[in-house]
Amino acid sequence: MEKLFSVTLAGGRKTEVFLASPGEDLAVGSDFIVTDANAGQYLGSRTADVVLPPGEGSKNWDSIDRILSSALAMGLARDSLFVGLGGGVILDMTAFAASIYMRGARVSLVPTTLLSMVDATLGGKTGIDYGGGKNLVGTFFPAEAVIIAPWTLKTLSDAEYRSGLGEVLKHAVLSQDDRLFRFLEENRNGVMGRDDAILAEMIRLSLEVKISYIERDPEERKGIRSALNLGHTFSHALESYMDYGISHGEGVAWGTAAAIRTGARLGITPQDLASRTLALLSLYGFSSDAYRIPADDFASYSAAIGKDKKKSRGSVRFVLMEGQGRPVLIELPEDEIRKAVIG
Repeated sequence: MEKLFSVTLAGGRKTEVFLASPGEDLAVGSDFIVTDANAGQYLGSRTADVVLPPGEGSKNWDSIDRILSSALAMGLARDSLFVGLGGGVILDMTAFAASIYMRGARVSLVPTTLLSMVDATLGGKTGIDYGGGKNLVGTFFPAEAVIIAPWTLKTLSDAEYRSGLGEVLKHAVLSQDDRLFRFLEENRNGVMGRDDAILAEMIRLSLEVKISYIERDPEERKGIRSALNLGHTFSHALESYMDYGISHGEGVAWGTAAAIRTGARLGITPQDLASRTLALLSLYGFSSDAYRIPADDFASYSAAIGKDKKKSRGSVRFVLMEGQGRPVLIELPEDEIRKAVIG
């Protein structure tokens, strides 16, 4: 495997990021493998110890109990290696279970969706959904290794693949240089055609952006890492409002557009960046008007915003952009939120 990055995260723990080639063992060194029915195909002759139902509906205490009970029945110790293989739901739960098993076992993560490759695996966040909100219960527990296998993306549905692109496009806006933005503008056909070399480079550039934020704020206490929530306050509320009938990446793309339009309307976001960002989203098939909240149902959407776990002193702040790579956290008045989301 090719080593891409060594990232220092919460508590000084390091995550080594590797790029795997077809045929390599993705669960190398594992004592305990957690996956779902969709991702098990990537194990080859290996057998998973826990196979969970796919999807957000599994991200709950029952699944965590199943993982912990199985680990205990197998006699795993603190130095045993948990391996999560699958999308973000599986990875978040495997890492969460490992973080509380005997006060912290070892864990490696193998993302098999684009969304999990560029978002869920790197940074140390773990968790489950609780009380109607996403990821309201969890820990910071960085994996010791993340193994990226771009060839697994060939089997994703178009909808699942597009979900990951939402996060990649967000990273382009947050990047402090222009490489990812230009790469996406110039390589649409290769990206949409899932060319192996194009995918590997896109994922590497996207992870570089995330790393630049999380290494400076590994436990999200300085406000730096909060920039990665661009579009997320809008999108998490939309996902909850729609009872998770929309993919996370679709929501993030929609939320990013809402944040960009709001910033431009308030004179915070330069018009050229707003136009370029909306054009990039459109280039990849994301419409800023894809989802609108009916005026008479805004209270339900607003209630979902109120559950956002990123609240500070009771207030929810939105990430807006003062320029490319220049995020700012702002508490928006209700009338501005209404303008951003009501159809």
